[in-house]
Amino acid sequence: MPILLVVNKPKNWPLEIAGVDVVQARRYITDPVFTHIPGARVFNLCTSYRYQTTGYYVSLLAAARGHRPIPDVGTLRDLNSPSMVRLVSEDLEQLIRKSLAPIQSDRFSLSVYFGHNTAKRYDQLSMKLFGLFRAPLLRAEFVKNPVWQLKRIGPIGVSEVPDSHRPFLVQVASDYFSGRGRRVRPKKAPRYNLAILCGGDDPHPPSNARAIKNFCRAAERLDIATDIINKEEISSLPEYDALFIRETTYVTNHTYRFARRAEAEGLVVIDDPLSILKCTNKVFLAEVLNRHRISTPKTVVVHRDNLDTVQYELGLPCILKQPDSSYSEGVVKVDDQSELRAVGRKLLEKSDLFIAQKFLPTPFDWRIGIIDGKPLYACKYWMAGKHWQIIRRGEEGQVREEGHVDTVSIDEAPAEVVQTALRAARTIGNGLYGVDLKQIGSRCYVIEVNDNPSIDAGFEDAVLKDELYDTIMQVFAQRMKAMRQRDGEV
Repeated sequence: MPILLVVNKPKNWPLEIAGVDVVQARRYITDPVFTHIPGARVFNLCTSYRYQTTGYYVSLLAAARGHRPIPDVGTLRDLNSPSMVRLVSEDLEQLIRKSLAPIQSDRFSLSVYFGHNTAKRYDQLSMKLFGLFRAPLLRAEFVKNPVWQLKRIGPIGVSEVPDSHRPFLVQVASDYFSGRGRRVRPKKAPRYNLAILCGGDDPHPPSNARAIKNFCRAAERLDIATDIINKEEISSLPEYDALFIRETTYVTNHTYRFARRAEAEGLVVIDDPLSILKCTNKVFLAEVLNRHRISTPKTVVVHRDNLDTVQYELGLPCILKQPDSSYSEGVVKVDDQSELRAVGRKLLEKSDLFIAQKFLPTPFDWRIGIIDGKPLYACKYWMAGKHWQIIRRGEEGQVREEGHVDTVSIDEAPAEVVQTALRAARTIGNGLYGVDLKQIGSRCYVIEVNDNPSIDAGFEDAVLKDELYDTIMQVFAQRMKAMRQRDGEV
């Protein structure tokens, strides 16, 4: 993809970089030749990003042309939003306090050049700010009253960079554009760029480190460049063609915000936000599966007025599930009426509704992995020893034991299990899902449909091995190609 570096006055840009074209801002927004450059990466180094200024229109028109602007319009809005600056200051409070502790005055100005500062001790803070406000040249103003706070942040014009800082700017910009800065690879641009959101503090990530490496290798075989990003890099999304979320998804955490932002930017995204909304709420799943007449264990949507009738409708023991339960957390087996009432009231303190289901004991659950409406893998998840769940937890919720996993080919899995799983997944969408089922005799019961299913090296890939990762990356490649065609790019 072409790389355009847009500045107010090209003579003020201090270096030439192979594969990077320096363009005057006024020319970029007025010359129709730039309308016909497909998929360009546009680095906006204008002096001001204020609403309806030249800098604002560079990013706005870049988005309209199907280019990838940095910063994008969303970041421009954030830079001009006092409330966003205040939120960022609160989120980074400890890092700001630690980084600025040696400073004796009550004001401090930090220059951020492509995520770096001339003083190494500020690099961590600089990278965090660059991740949140993805603009190439930034100045962050801090005040101490009585603790350090971020007061404002905005762009630095190239002409404002001190002469003493210019050699450093040349170095970090060169590193960035050569790929050592992580994002742009001008020497041999890949067909597509994929961001994989993973890592951080997720206690039960859906893919282990080896699986993530396998995804990256599969992407490379299809000429897709990959970057591993974290939850603080949401503003980097416009640099990519697709987002693959490999963290446990919740509507209330950053994964949903990433999915929403990626979709708004026109990226291919798995998990898409609608799938996250649907799959992370057990009440929704119960209703939609019932509407499509897909067999589930007998289910009651519980509220304050019918809690005491659950035992008569389902019998005891039965299973209670908080709506956003995952990884066996928030799922409780109750054996008598007093336990049902106590656990039920506790769940109702968090949500006005929850799910109760008839207890169907089986030695294992089936998991059918599905992508793009097609079956991908089949696993038997065995219950932990002398336990009714796949995972046995201690009193404080820690995982004490997990049942073993047997992976079989799709052809070896019972046809009724596979077909029921496909029907259930179709009620959600065409993303990547893991459908959990129980088979009792000839009948299949869907327990739940999971977005963001576990794909761990050594488990779910035991049969297909590299083919599993290749298949998922091929879906990304096909969707990114279709996206480019819709946008009129080659």
